[in-house]
Amino acid sequence: MKKLRSTFIVWIAIYPAITAMLSLFGDHLNEFPIWIRTLVLTSVLVPSMVYILIPFWTKVLTLKKRSLDFGLFRKYSG
Repeated sequence: MKKLRSTFIVWIAIYPAITAMLSLFGDHLNEFPIWIRTLVLTSVLVPSMVYILIPFWTKVLTLKKRSLDFGLFRKYSG
């Protein structure tokens, strides 16, 4: 279950990031060869994923899980 959760976190972080990058800079990047486009996209997306997006979504989902667990515990604890 832990790998599934990690996969979900990476997916919800990377999908909007790639979509935003391509929406903002796609037309400009299309003028360059594929290897330069890939270099530009990964040089921005990988650090943002590692240092910002994945930690953010991990914290959000952890807090959400804790609040749900606490709510269920309170509901059935008596």
